[in-house]
Amino acid sequence: MPCRIGHDILKIFAARLPCRRRWLNFSALKKNGRPEIPRKTIYRLSIYLRCLARLHENSIGTVSSQVLAKAAGVKPTQLRKDLACFGTFGTRGLGYDVTELFQKISEELGTLRPQPVILVGVGNLGLALLSYRGFEKEGFEILAAFDAEPLRKRDKEIQQPICAMDELPAFVKKHNIKMAILTVPAVAAQEVANLLIRAGITGILNFSPIVLFVPEAVMVNNVNLAIELENLSYFTQE
Repeated sequence: MPCRIGHDILKIFAARLPCRRRWLNFSALKKNGRPEIPRKTIYRLSIYLRCLARLHENSIGTVSSQVLAKAAGVKPTQLRKDLACFGTFGTRGLGYDVTELFQKISEELGTLRPQPVILVGVGNLGLALLSYRGFEKEGFEILAAFDAEPLRKRDKEIQQPICAMDELPAFVKKHNIKMAILTVPAVAAQEVANLLIRAGITGILNFSPIVLFVPEAVMVNNVNLAIELENLSYFTQE
């Protein structure tokens, strides 16, 4: 009986996918051969990068593992373990060269040069993200947006063009885009994700409140504001 219940639950999720061909053939997608690094380590690298940027802005040339770890909110042993995934850094007694470490982490994260991104779903949230200029400062440029109703009048003027969905594959190929931001309703999210993957997208920032089924070679980061608020709610209860 429990197995049957589990099967029925999976059918509910599968029903959100496109018709009988919902399980598409993505076997052509390959991992890029890079070493397997825990996602939490990658997340902490982003924190280290921002700490190093602040040090550089204050003309600080070297930093010890203790100071950098404290600024990042981790233990020195964790910091050294994370950095060891990418090689040997620092000099005993002197610490890390701020510029050198910043460059190395930026290289590992792929942010040494601007990364092109597209956004799919130009509703209120999509418009807000398109208007946010902070992405450019961090090395990401949203080149274009795509929507099922590209000609619909929006409440806010944006710099990026809003294109029809059938233009997406050619645009992704032309600009060699690997990342997409997904802000469509949950009912359309899986179908759009399939389209993105077929077009060559391998990284999706998903704001849609649904778990996406993707191949192993595709990375999905989910952003669910309601879940984050629920988490805060638990810790603020008296």
